[in-house]
Amino acid sequence: MDREPLRIEICPNCSLSVRGAQVFFAGACVLPCGVGAFLAMKGFWPVLPFAGLEMALLGWALKLSMERRFHRQTITVTDADVSIESRLRERCSRIVFPRHWAQVKLRRSAAQQHPSRLTIESHGRQCELGSFLTEEERRGLALRLQRLIGRLNESPSWPQDETRRPRRPGCAL
Repeated sequence: MDREPLRIEICPNCSLSVRGAQVFFAGACVLPCGVGAFLAMKGFWPVLPFAGLEMALLGWALKLSMERRFHRQTITVTDADVSIESRLRERCSRIVFPRHWAQVKLRRSAAQQHPSRLTIESHGRQCELGSFLTEEERRGLALRLQRLIGRLNESPSWPQDETRRPRRPGCAL
């Protein structure tokens, strides 16, 4: 009996809107450009290129940060397979594991400051999940996936409550 696949979508929590980023960047440009212009009038004109370079670097970092909002991972669990689809704008990659052989592993980092790594592994292949999630969200996702996928050589029965209301860790817990 084939059941409807269970989908879990995870995405980073990007609370800064595009408009908010524009306002922040404009506000951050005011002081260095104002000080640079004032010093240029006093004869210290070499300050202006450095102020411009500082603002260009801040703009580049802000653009990279805003790109995170397009990152999505969709985990689909069926009776036979576990597939992970990773999207970043138009780039998309998909990896499929047999559910019966898939293992969910949450590895602690050697250093305390570094986050853990959540992976699904099978037959020498692995896929990292939720690198953008908080530690608590990653642990919760690992427990949920372990319940859904089961241990090696174990396919747990399909949970009744999971089919009613899919949740989206990372987007809305």
